[in-house]
Parts: sequence; C-alpha cells; structure tokens
Amino acid sequence: MSKVAIIGLGHVGSTTAYTLVSRDLVDELVLFDKHEKIVTAQYKDLKDGQVGLNSHVEIIRPDLSELKDTDIIIFSAGKIAVQQGSGNRFDELNYTKKVAEEWGPKIKESGFNGILINITNPCDVIARHLQELSGLPKNHVFGTGTSLDTARMKQAVSDKLGVHANSVHGYVFGEHGMTQFVPWTKVRIGNTLMSETLDQKEQDDLENQAKQNGVDIFFGKGFTCYGIANQAALIVQTVLSDSKKVMPVSCFNKKEGIYIGEPALIGADGVEDILPLDLTSHEQEKWDASVASIKEMYAAI
Repeated sequence: MSKVAIIGLGHVGSTTAYTLVSRDLVDELVLFDKHEKIVTAQYKDLKDGQVGLNSHVEIIRPDLSELKDTDIIIFSAGKIAVQQGSGNRFDELNYTKKVAEEWGPKIKESGFNGILINITNPCDVIARHLQELSGLPKNHVFGTGTSLDTARMKQAVSDKLGVHANSVHGYVFGEHGMTQFVPWTKVRIGNTLMSETLDQKEQDDLENQAKQNGVDIFFGKGFTCYGIANQAALIVQTVLSDSKKVMPVSCFNKKEGIYIGEPALIGADGVEDILPLDLTSHEQEKWDASVASIKEMYAAI
C-alpha cells in the first residue's frame, strides 16, 4: 500500500492530486489545506473524478496522525498571488517561510519518517528550511527544483529541431529561479551534443525561450500547474517504484552547504546519489552565481 499526503491544495497541489489519482500512482491520498472548504471541495471532486476509471485511490481527509505511516509528503503550500507584480519567486519568501515554520514542527511531531518533496517557492530555500525544521535526513527532503525548468528547456529544443522532447537529454542546473542555466555541453539528442550543433546565439535564444514560456504561462493565467504537477508525479512514481532514475531536483550539496538543482539518483531512499558536475569554466561561473543567489535568499530568512 502506497500513501501520499499533499499539503496545500491550490492550483499546484490540486492538479498534482488529480495527476496522481488519474495515473493510479498511489493507493491512499491524504489532503491538507488551511481552508476547510477547499479540502472538502477537493475531497469530493477527486472522488467524483474517479468514476469510470479502472482503479481506485482512497481519498483521506486531513488528520496529522495519518502522516506517521505516509510514504511521501508533497509540500505545495504557498501564495502564488504574491508574485503577480514581478513573477520573482523571491517575493514569496516572506509568506512561504512562515508556512514552512508552521508545518515543519507538525511533520516532526507526527512521527513521519518518509520522503518530503517540496514544490513551494523559492523551492531551494524552502526545501532546506523544511529539512531543518522537520529534522528529517537531508537525503529524505528535496525539492522539485529544476525538473520543470528542464522540461521547458527540452520543449524549447523540441520545437526548434522538430524532435520529441523526450529525445532531448540534458538538464537545467542551479536555482529554480532567475539564475538557473543550461550547460549545453551536456545536452544531446542521440549522440549529437547541442553545444556542437547550436551556435551561442541559438543556445542563448533557446535558454531564454524556456524561461519565457514559464513567464507566459504565469502571466497568462496567474499560475502554472500542469507542467509542475507532471514533474511531481514522475518524482513520486520514481520514489515509490525505487526506479533509481536520474532527475534534476533541488538536493543538498555538501560542498556548497545549500539545496540547489542538479542531477541526482532518486529511489526509495530519496536522494541516493548526486552526479558529478563536470562543468566548463563558463558554466562554473553561472553555477557560482546561482549558489550566491540561493545563499542570499536563505540569509533573508
């Protein structure tokens, strides 16, 4: 029996919940939100949404005692409206750090000892804050990080070159935010490296396009949900199946002393290994800038 809890049932949390249900990835799903009416509405809607499916997921109303035997917590509590003026995830910090400080001790007191996956922004900073507040092992707490940014990069390359996005192999590194970057020397289609196929302008244009797509989604409808819900569901599936899959998540980097997006081996024990960076000098400069940005944000807590 697999059991997942979602804390925060806004656009992201609710879409993630439905994605898990519709793909039949879990046996039990526990719903948490500070608004009782939202919990009730999502509880009933998710039950209705299963009618006709050849599967069944037990939807459970909020009860902290349920967390003790929960396998995975997805933390998606936030307030996206805070970003409306700028689109900068940093603007959310004053609000989301308080939400993390409310839930961290509750998670600890519940006896939860599973895997905590953070979506709440700023993702890298809140992942670290939740780990420290919950007392869970560092490898058991990580964020979705640059998984969504990587998907957007792959889609941008796909649109330009006319290949399926799944045929694009590579990752976005660094902060889930303004300083993220693509190490094009590691991006390939088949055996062809994109750094050898695309000139610098094309690389920059594609990197900017991937970021712009996110901006267009956010300012077009006020939030994003499908892309991040898909990535969260893929991570949940990887943990529950112990797939040992390499994914770009926000994990604890011992050298830098922070959580930051980089390729990591994900399995039942959370982050089971982190791949060597092996960056060029130019890419290393971008990495260092991203590290500095995350440290600056964390200092603001």
